[in-house]
Amino acid sequence: MAVRVDLNISLDGFATTTDQTPEQPMGEDWMRLVGAYIATRTFRERLFKDTSGQGTTGIDDQYARAYFDNIGAEIMGAGMFGLHNFPNDPTWKGWWGDEPPFHCPVFVLTHRKRPSIEMAGGTTFHFIETTPAEALRQAVAVAGGKDVRVGGGASTVRDFLKAGLVDRLHVAIVPILLGRGIRLWDNLRGLESGYTVASETAESGVIHLTFRR
Repeated sequence: MAVRVDLNISLDGFATTTDQTPEQPMGEDWMRLVGAYIATRTFRERLFKDTSGQGTTGIDDQYARAYFDNIGAEIMGAGMFGLHNFPNDPTWKGWWGDEPPFHCPVFVLTHRKRPSIEMAGGTTFHFIETTPAEALRQAVAVAGGKDVRVGGGASTVRDFLKAGLVDRLHVAIVPILLGRGIRLWDNLRGLESGYTVASETAESGVIHLTFRR
């Protein structure tokens, strides 16, 4: 069992964007940040149910396949679930549609108490207010010996990194500059200590940087 993180970040370290509008709720920058990942065959199959075989099959796709492999539980922040955008809507079930792509228990860190939500495909969202260490303990208990992924967003990932709880951190560094948002690396000086670091450049120009214990 390992605790894993996979994030897309910009050259200047931002994992979030700030250009959202009512007309474009995801913003143009978000599509630039995740474009290479969305273009992979694996993403198209897993998220869009596209079985045509279209999509890229190079290095980006290798990391996309690894993203979905051997996950027994997921931890995410309230923002990744979407509670910040719909704080008072008891019917809100997250950004991820009727059948979310997680297919495992998902623990959402939030200060708002909500009943668990069971979704199609094996995903159940549990809403908890606790520390990173306790959230991880709960996730490990139901992961069945598989890995636990800390999915995001960047602030949640940073809390787990600060606590020394992450065994493998993979960041896909996209060759764009955002200039604002939430930076993954803030207050993480010396993070590389205790990890073996490797990098690989994909055909898209994305640099895949991996920290492993």
